[in-house]
Amino acid sequence: MDIRRFDIEGPLELTPPRFADARGYFSETFNLAKAREAGVAESEWVQDNQSLSAAAFTLRGLHFQVPPFAQAKIVRVLKGRIFDVAVDLRRTSPTFGKWIGVELSAEKFNQLYVPQGFAHGFLTLEPDVLVAYKVSALYSKAHDRSLNWGDKSIGISWPLPAGAKPVLSEKDEGSPMLADLEAAW
Repeated sequence: MDIRRFDIEGPLELTPPRFADARGYFSETFNLAKAREAGVAESEWVQDNQSLSAAAFTLRGLHFQVPPFAQAKIVRVLKGRIFDVAVDLRRTSPTFGKWIGVELSAEKFNQLYVPQGFAHGFLTLEPDVLVAYKVSALYSKAHDRSLNWGDKSIGISWPLPAGAKPVLSEKDEGSPMLADLEAAW
């Protein structure tokens, strides 16, 4: 497995090998022992999620859950391409409020590990994008939170066409700014 680390400690880009022949390919997309070796701290993954975004430039996020239902995620794209983002929400971290972004695609076969303590979101870069991700805690509506995707204090460089606005849910449109979030970590 190829592993890429970022300037922010925690998130990892993981690219599993593919073994191809005349029939197509085979890949082990997740292996707990190899994930631990790479730096994935969680030892239990309890739910798999999948989303389809019909329109290009659909933005989902930035989402997170607070303890005791905080979630780590491993995100991958089954069809299409996304710009995937993680924002550090750990107030004691030297990178609090900083972000990383990486293009994930079905073609590149890469994944993003997002640890607990980070908000996560993605922007689809083409129509009909299919995303799958593992989470380390079950969904809890009472612990579900979001951070505003356009918070200027964070300054995420979303790859939107000039003058374009993303397709957003009502929840994501009205998410609070970083300065307005309760401390969770």
